[in-house]
Amino acid sequence: MANKPEPNQTSDAAEASAPELLERLVRQAELAGASDIHLQMRGDIADVAFRLDGVVSPVTSLPAGVAERVFGRIKFLARLKTYQDSLPQDGRIERRELNSQNDIRVATYPTVTGEKVVLRLFNSATVQSLHELNLPVEAGAELQKFLRQTTGLLLLTGPAGSGKTTTIYACLRALVEQGGRHIISIEDPAEQIIPGVMQTEVNEAIGLDFAKAARHLLRQDPQVLVIGEIRDEATASLAVRAGLTGHLVISTLHAGSCRGVFERLLVMCPDHSAVASAVELVLNQRLVRRLCGECAGKGCTSCLQTGYRGRVPVVEWLRVTDEMRRGIATKNLENIIARPALAESAQEIVGSGLTNQAELNRVLGF
Repeated sequence: MANKPEPNQTSDAAEASAPELLERLVRQAELAGASDIHLQMRGDIADVAFRLDGVVSPVTSLPAGVAERVFGRIKFLARLKTYQDSLPQDGRIERRELNSQNDIRVATYPTVTGEKVVLRLFNSATVQSLHELNLPVEAGAELQKFLRQTTGLLLLTGPAGSGKTTTIYACLRALVEQGGRHIISIEDPAEQIIPGVMQTEVNEAIGLDFAKAARHLLRQDPQVLVIGEIRDEATASLAVRAGLTGHLVISTLHAGSCRGVFERLLVMCPDHSAVASAVELVLNQRLVRRLCGECAGKGCTSCLQTGYRGRVPVVEWLRVTDEMRRGIATKNLENIIARPALAESAQEIVGSGLTNQAELNRVLGF
């Protein structure tokens, strides 16, 4: 059960050592189910907030002197330059160094009010199953059908924080459980380790981007290839070609809708006939916060007074038909219509009492 920090934590912090205070913050974030810890210097204090269910919620504040020691401790553990606060830095802290449940990615950045540090907690819990994603029944069935295929391209879309990576990991778990296939993933970064999958990471600092990694890893004879994100023309063409040449391919592409996926992909990939033939299934998803079960949305210690606890997916999906393929090949997308549309799926969730209209307005803008 999540506990909101006590009001006197700021004064208590002055007495605590930096290692003790940092471990305490990480432990509180883990108990709350937070994905990130934000620490922002603002003059003589540092604001501390948790990103909980996609929303940054204030938690406490630290005196500037204490915050500086905590920042120094974070940089030391992440093997960053402790004296550097005028340039961005990125690092990683292993869980054993903080007695935590998660490995932690560290990102620092200078701002006009002082340094900002974000700690991303990599959830080390068991990867969710397809059933645990709580997708609409028909969407879940289409996804399972795709994963039984031997070729084709699945594209997931939605903004950052919409659950695309969680869905991909659930797909990987299902593929491993099926057995018998060589599975390779290219990630940025790998957030969870899945036995049975050859997981790799891009490293753009040395020129190893998604396209270059995919080009080389296709020589490793994968039957399933997961590409974390299609960002450019080269990656798009590789993903499409792989989906046509005996590989099952899963990737993400930023677009606002199922139709938007094809609008972007047709710009990035000049072979429109190949796009039409390769893409089998598109899922466009968002995550809305679920009303807290303990307080019915009123706010309590379990939900850090937000009224929400956990999230539920809102999904529209599209299985590509022969008629749609003919339109895609000629760049005629009039028949690319997801049913039910995202708005319809969202209203069904409100009607079921899982969330409320205010949350839909926040996430979807209506």
